[in-house]
Amino acid sequence: MEKNEKVATSIEPKYRGVKAMPFVIGNETFEKLGTLGTSSNLLVYLTTVFNMKSITATNLINIFNGTCNFGTLLGAFLSDTYFGRYKTLGFASISSFLGMFVLTLTAAISKLHPPQCGKEESSTCIDPTPWQMTFLLSSFGLLIVGASGIRPCNLAFGADQFNPKTESGKRGISSFFNWYYFTFTFAMMVSLTVIVYVQSDVSWSLGLAIPTFLMFLSCAFFFIGTRIYVIVLPQGSPLTGVVQVIVAAIRKRQLKLPEQPWLSLFNHMTINYINAKLPYTDQFRFLNKAAIITPEDQINSDGSAAEPWRLCSIQKAEEVKCLLRVIPIWFAGLVYNVVLVQQQTYLVFQAIQSDRRLGNVNFTIPAASYVVFSMLSLTIWIPIYDRIIVPLLRRLTKKEDGITILQKMGVGLVLSVLTMVISALVEEKRRTLALTKPTLGTVPRKGAISSMSGLWFVPQLTLVGISEAFTVIGQVEFYYKQFPENMRSFAGSFLFCGFAGSSYLSSFLVSVVHSTTDGSSSGNWLAEDLNRGRLDYFYYLITALEVLNLGYFLVCANWYKYKGTGDNTLDMAMEQMKSEETSV
Repeated sequence: MEKNEKVATSIEPKYRGVKAMPFVIGNETFEKLGTLGTSSNLLVYLTTVFNMKSITATNLINIFNGTCNFGTLLGAFLSDTYFGRYKTLGFASISSFLGMFVLTLTAAISKLHPPQCGKEESSTCIDPTPWQMTFLLSSFGLLIVGASGIRPCNLAFGADQFNPKTESGKRGISSFFNWYYFTFTFAMMVSLTVIVYVQSDVSWSLGLAIPTFLMFLSCAFFFIGTRIYVIVLPQGSPLTGVVQVIVAAIRKRQLKLPEQPWLSLFNHMTINYINAKLPYTDQFRFLNKAAIITPEDQINSDGSAAEPWRLCSIQKAEEVKCLLRVIPIWFAGLVYNVVLVQQQTYLVFQAIQSDRRLGNVNFTIPAASYVVFSMLSLTIWIPIYDRIIVPLLRRLTKKEDGITILQKMGVGLVLSVLTMVISALVEEKRRTLALTKPTLGTVPRKGAISSMSGLWFVPQLTLVGISEAFTVIGQVEFYYKQFPENMRSFAGSFLFCGFAGSSYLSSFLVSVVHSTTDGSSSGNWLAEDLNRGRLDYFYYLITALEVLNLGYFLVCANWYKYKGTGDNTLDMAMEQMKSEETSV
């Protein structure tokens, strides 16, 4: 296989896109089926099997999810710089399988988890031992390694199987993306219903063994297709060029920029350079100093800089500016994602203390399955938006996409504020009914079950799904288009890093609110028994945070300059020079 990899960089590879797709899609489908349901139900597992308090479990899940997502940055770096996507995916898939296997053992072997709590509310619960926690955390560590490699590489690896230079290859890539999101949605639906039901209502051992077996099938599908894959060798880290620009700019910080920098600065580009040429911009002018040519700078015969750590092209500087411009927008997305985290963590605890029965049918919806309503709303909304809303907006705005990417993200931020307001109102209703009209029965260590139907959570989940369709999908498009072409693996990682930051931020907020309100006159907002707490106050706090974030985003969006758009004054000067040359 090593010989084939080397040939792939020197001659035109033999693309087998359609033939390779079943193996890539099969790997992706079984991986998502194996991990999504488990991750969404981990809160219930930690509180019921490992007897953790809700605060401890929530913080642990936030840290676990955050580390999984932050790890994609390291996974993308190692893939692009050293191993390539094939080896990274293969290693990560095996790690995910081992992580699921170890997690299954914690449920199947009684000595690897504490004994079950009693049925009564006042019964004592034994905490997990250090060795039990070590075994559990080792499974989390293996799952983190797997997610760090799979998430940034699977989409790009599938696209590698098609020839981007042919029309059929371009159609194949589009088809692959469509199938990718279809399988993602399909896996979410199955995981959040069937697998979660088996885990919560049948057996945790069986419910974890099923996704472990599916993860094994994912590995098998991936390696079976090895012979027909196009395997692209790593080309070196694009981060090196970013660091070179910063170092060169610092070295020349004392120099003064010329009056016409777009004419005087060094701007060499190699013939096979894959990134699109960028116009000069006046933002972050300090970086332009990296392209100032001094007598000490030497130029090679091909026009390139002899010492790239002293002299960089203005093109490289503009690419670094693209990254810097994205960061403020990324931070706004990070704060936005806090809303999504609440609908995946504390909503589960709300559902546990709500009436989850479906009418007269003897069936109880698993608490973790309510998240499926946000997926349904997202799936239904996307075709409505693309087929109906966008054409209407296109007629009004005369823009191809109807609205800009940042405007699209802004709509989602507005909906996130409404989501948290509705969440607070629903929690207030749930708590009131729990105190005045509880249903029969209690939850160990938590308290009375409210008579409010769990279906009251559907409106907020529907709204957050539509919000996600605007902001999260907008972020995917934004990072893909605004990052330099040779950094699109990192563009995918940037999205997951935003999810990671929101997980850590949520954990920080939960810890601060829990410690600050403990012993206050109004009671602990995030008490173990939600009926004794004021989770609605916490939701209003997040609402205020999202309002501030919306204002911050509007300022950043107004300041933002899209990639490929230069400064107006410079554009006018260039046009004037061209006209003068033409007249001469």
